[in-house]
Amino acid sequence: MGRIPVNGLSFNVERSGQGNPLLLLHGFTGSIETWRPFLPALSASHDVIAVDLIGHGGSDAPRDPARYSMARCVEDVQGILDYYVLARVTVLGYSMGARIALHLAMEAPERVSALILESGSPGIEDGSERESRRLADEALADEIERDGMAAFVMRWEQLPLFASQHRLSSEVRKTLRMQRLRNTVTGMANVLRGLGTGAQESLWDRIDEVPIPTLLIVGAEDTTYRAIAAEMADRMPLADVAVVPDAGHAVHLEQPTPFQDLVLRFLRSPMSWRDAADQQGAPPAT
Repeated sequence: MGRIPVNGLSFNVERSGQGNPLLLLHGFTGSIETWRPFLPALSASHDVIAVDLIGHGGSDAPRDPARYSMARCVEDVQGILDYYVLARVTVLGYSMGARIALHLAMEAPERVSALILESGSPGIEDGSERESRRLADEALADEIERDGMAAFVMRWEQLPLFASQHRLSSEVRKTLRMQRLRNTVTGMANVLRGLGTGAQESLWDRIDEVPIPTLLIVGAEDTTYRAIAAEMADRMPLADVAVVPDAGHAVHLEQPTPFQDLVLRFLRSPMSWRDAADQQGAPPAT
């Protein structure tokens, strides 16, 4: 693990393994630690580049909210690829990381060979709904700055989106909480302002332009993102959906073994992953 200079900031990056390059992008409040349990398996066959995104983990958290925009974030991701002289990568992204991965594929498709999007979204299509979400994200950012990280993390854990995580062991939940608490007030507040779903441009009217093999992973209990994934698959020419039973938004956390199996099978054959999965007994895909 080490920090590298990119576009005037320092990013914490961990690289391991050999093979085709695989870029890992975590979700909001996450870090490289999101992927820690999967690194041995992934790095056995791939050159894995795991990144702490701007404002997260060991990467810089600048004070200027404008530095956190999606456009700047995509530039940073490309800068990381340039630093390691990587022309094309497969990208695995979770939630916010999935949104960033999709934007990268839209802005620089020549740099993305395949996509694995866990609980991802092209944004909010309706303009008024998007503005309402932006205002809500801004209000939450203000609360983080006023009340601090501990109060925010406690509130974040109670969101209905993460209700299924209450089934996790106390040790897993404690580890997740401590990882979230290692983030900073400045970083979390500004990520909401710059990279929140409300601030993000909607890509719904453009995702049919993404001719990249894409696996959309969602939890069976995450009804909102199941519907989003189904609609994305209808619009994206090379996308398919895998629905994992007994999981909510964070499939990798709630069902790590089925999640890892899906990822590895797709990585082995992005254009025909379903055939390989059917032969080996993958989780149900719809």
